[in-house]
Amino acid sequence: MSQAPSSTLNESALGALVNEALAEAQRHGATAAEASASVGKGLAVTVRLGEVESIEYHQDKGLGVTVYVGQAKGHASTSDFSAKALRETVAAALTIARHTSADPCAGLADPDLFAREIPDLDLYHPWSIDADGAADLARRCEDAARSLDPRISNSEGGSVSSGEGFGVYGNTLGFLGTSRSSRHSLSCSVIAADAQGMQRDYWYDISRVPTALQSPEAIGREAARRALRRLGARKIPTGKAPVVFENQVAASLLGHLANAISGGSLYRKTSFLVDSLGKTLFPAPIRIFEEPHRRRGLGSAAFDGEGVATHDRDIIQDGVLQGYLLDSYSARKLGMQSTGNAGGAHNLTLAPGADDLPALLRRMGTGLLVTELIGFGINMVTGDYSRGAAGFWVENGELQFPVEEITIAGRLQEIFAGFAAVGSDLLTHGNTGCPSILIEEMIIAGA
Repeated sequence: MSQAPSSTLNESALGALVNEALAEAQRHGATAAEASASVGKGLAVTVRLGEVESIEYHQDKGLGVTVYVGQAKGHASTSDFSAKALRETVAAALTIARHTSADPCAGLADPDLFAREIPDLDLYHPWSIDADGAADLARRCEDAARSLDPRISNSEGGSVSSGEGFGVYGNTLGFLGTSRSSRHSLSCSVIAADAQGMQRDYWYDISRVPTALQSPEAIGREAARRALRRLGARKIPTGKAPVVFENQVAASLLGHLANAISGGSLYRKTSFLVDSLGKTLFPAPIRIFEEPHRRRGLGSAAFDGEGVATHDRDIIQDGVLQGYLLDSYSARKLGMQSTGNAGGAHNLTLAPGADDLPALLRRMGTGLLVTELIGFGINMVTGDYSRGAAGFWVENGELQFPVEEITIAGRLQEIFAGFAAVGSDLLTHGNTGCPSILIEEMIIAGA
C-alpha cells in the first residue's frame, strides 16, 4: 500500500477531472458550480482466536458536482470517471437545479474566505503492509490479551485497518485545492469471565502514521485489563451523585456541544443553544478550541468542504461561547459569515487541567466513574440527556466495585455548567481530544 491510491489517477488527473466538470456545467447553463473528486483504497484484517476471520480490500472513487442556476441548486454524483459519465452527471445536476426553487442563501462560498496558502499538515503516511503482515499484528494483539489472565475466556478479535487517499475540490470562482491523507488503526476486543458472569471491553489506537500506533501487545493488554476490571459488576440504588466521565467517553460531551452549535441545528432552531453566542455555558476556566492545522491531526484540514480557509480558534473561552460551526449556507441563513466548518469541526479539543484521573476521583470523593456509554437518549432541542452507562462506584476517592445496568440523566445545559474539574489525561482518538471530566451532579437510575 505504499503507492498512490491508483496507478492511473493522481492529483493532477483528478484536478483536470474537476476542472472539466466545472467547464461542462458552465457550457450548459450553470451560473456557478463546484465539484469534488476523490480516490482511496484500504485494507482491513480481523483475527479471532488466532485464526484469520476476515480480509477486506476496498478501492473507492467518486465525483460529486453541484450546480447553481441563479440561486437554484442541483447536485449529482458518480463513481464513473469516463467522459460520458461526467457529462451525464453534470446534466443530472442541472436538471435538478432547473426543477428546484431558488434559495437566496444558496451559492458558493465568499471568495474572500478561500484558502490562499495550503500548508503541508503531514497527513499522508501510507503503510506498506499486506494481509499477512496485518494478520500477524492482529494476532499479536489478541494473543497479548488472551495470555494476560486465564479469566480472558473468549475474544471478539484483534483488527488492523489501513487506508489512504486523496481528493480535489474546485469551483467556478477559481479555487482548486488538493488534500492527501492516511488513517491506520489497531484494535482488540475480549471477554472476561468468572463465576459471576462475563464482561466485554476493548481498546484501540488510531493515527495518520503507522509507526505512531501503540504496539499490538500494549493494545491487547489494555483491552484485557479493561475487561477484567469489570468482573463482578452490579447495580446501584437510584439517586443523585457526582460523576466522572473517563476521557474516552467524555469526548461524547464535546460531540453534543458541536452538534448544538452547528449551523444546521441553529437556523432550523432544533438546538437548545439557539441564540447562545456570547453566553456563559461552562464554568470560567473551561476552554474548548479548534486546531485545524495540527500536524498529523485526524481532524486537520487547510480548507473546508467549500474551499474556505480554516483557522485555529476558541469555541469556548473562560466558559463563554465564542463562535458557532458554520458553512456558507447556514451562515447566510443566520446573517453571519462562514467559519470554515463545511464538513464539521477540526480537532475539537477540551484544554486539560492539572489533575490526573486518580486525583480527579479523590476530588469527587463519592460518586460514579463512567467508562462506557450505551444508546443515544439525547434530545438536542431541549438538551435532555439520558444514556445507559457502566463504570465504577467510588468512595473516598477509591474504586469500590464495577457498576452496570444503570442510566445517567440530566440536561446538557446543566451538565455543561456543572463541569467541576477537568483532568490532565487528554486522549485524542479521532477528531476530538478530551481529558476526563468531573460533573458536579447527575441523576443515576439503578436498582
